[in-house]
Formats: sequence, C-alpha cells, structure tokens
Amino acid sequence: MSHRVTIACSRERAENLPDAEDLFLATSPLPVIVADEPDPSRPDDWLLHVYFDREPSPSDLESLAALGRGEPRIEQLPESDWVTMSQSGLQPIRAGRFFVHTPMYRSHPPGLIAFEIDAGLAFGTGQHATTAGCLEALDKLERVGAAFSNIADIGTGTGLLAFAVLALWPEAKCIATDIDSKAVEVARDNAAINGVKLGHGAGELLLAEADGMASPLLSARAPFDLIIANILAPPLIELAADFANALTQGGTVILAGLLDTQADTVIRAYEERGLTLRDRGFGEWPVLVCERPA
Repeated sequence: MSHRVTIACSRERAENLPDAEDLFLATSPLPVIVADEPDPSRPDDWLLHVYFDREPSPSDLESLAALGRGEPRIEQLPESDWVTMSQSGLQPIRAGRFFVHTPMYRSHPPGLIAFEIDAGLAFGTGQHATTAGCLEALDKLERVGAAFSNIADIGTGTGLLAFAVLALWPEAKCIATDIDSKAVEVARDNAAINGVKLGHGAGELLLAEADGMASPLLSARAPFDLIIANILAPPLIELAADFANALTQGGTVILAGLLDTQADTVIRAYEERGLTLRDRGFGEWPVLVCERPA
C-alpha cells in the first residue's frame, strides 16, 4: 500500500535537499520527493510531499522531520501507481510559447513548444514562478530579434531552460551545468525524453557538473553571449564578477531565483561590474535581464 508523507519546510531547505539515496539508505525503490509552493503570497512556506510504495519507517519519518517544520503528516493512498500519484497535482504550465507538462498531460495546444519533465524531481518543471519567468524572458528576447550562438545555463536543474534556448536558437551551442551530479543525470534523461541532442556542436547540449563558473568546460566555451542562472540571490551576487567576465561585448545575462525585495541588491552587484539592467521583470519573483554594453 502506498503512503504519502507531507511536511512543511522553508523554500531554501526545499531547494537544497539531499539526494533521496542519502536520505533513505538501503531503500529500493527510492521514494519520490515533490516540493510544492502552496501559497505564492507566502514564499518561504513550502511543503515536501514524499511518496512511498510501503509504510514509511520510524527512521524515514525521523529523517524527514529533521528537514522540515513540525511533525510529518502521513496518508495512506489508494492502490495505484504511486509515481503517477505524485505527479497528478502538477498542472501544465504555459509560459510565452512554451508548454511544460508531466507525463500525465501529454496533449497540448497546437503551435506551442512542449517539454515533458517528470515531476519526481520537480524543480525546474515550470511549476515555480522563477522558471516560468525565465521561459517568458527567453521568449520575449527571441520575439524582439535577439540572436545567440553560445549559451550557458548555470544551475540547470532538470535542463528545461537549456532545452528552451535550443528550441528558440537551434543553431546555437549550449552548455548546462549544475553543482549536483544527480541533477546533471536528470537533465541527461530529460534531454532524451524531449529529443534534445547532446554534444559539443551547433544545436547540441553539453552537460557538466560544476560549482558556479568553476569548470574547464565553461572556461573553454567562454565568452558567452547569453548566460542564464535561475538559482538564489546570494550566489547570483557572488557570481556577478564571474558572469560579467564570461560575457561577450553586448552579451546578455538572465538572473532569477530572487525575491523582489532582493532585486535591488542583485542589480547593484551587476551594475558595479559594468552591466546595464534592460528588464527588471515584475511580481514577487522578478526575472532580471542585464546586458554588457557592446
């Protein structure tokens, strides 16, 4: 019998979870973990939903309690595909001309660019406003005539934003990196699902594990005419100099994962390195578009 355990947590904790195999030692199959932001007006109040195909053990609950706030809530689910259950509440997202869906929702309106992202590792699926905002920013740039040929997606997560840039600029080269090796493997799997070709050439995606810009592959590819980073405000500030140095003259950087209250501090960090703010975005989770003067 399947079970779901739900526990409240902070956004920072939800976005920096340990790997499932580290949380649930000697467990097979591993539980599916889905993070949820139930109320956008309370951006730090997130929920973790953990789906087990068995009754969770006391050690499982102890591990989850250490991650969250308060006591875990346990529910017994009807007999069904428990991975499907974990995905059933995640509706498709429309952002610009993009349509992002889980395997539960394969049909989509005509004329849109569709990507299928498994919700078992939900970050980057478009469910969060920052990812949807990045997709909208990319769509807007292409519509006004921007063209990019050498792109980096830093902190790629599921790979979604890298897939999007190659759909918009199919002759570009793109490298996508993440500090988490598991995320890189997830992005590799998602590339196969979505027909994204891996490789070093034009129209191909290169995946690599990297901490920020500290990678010989990134150094070899630089300078970039587009850098995307959907992470958090502190690392965006820390990486400002590295991003500025890795941009071509006239290059663009898209910054997301920050609250509106943090935007001025992030903008200042990039303006101090010679970049110009082109679009501040809007809402509680703005997406900043900055440019290095030509």
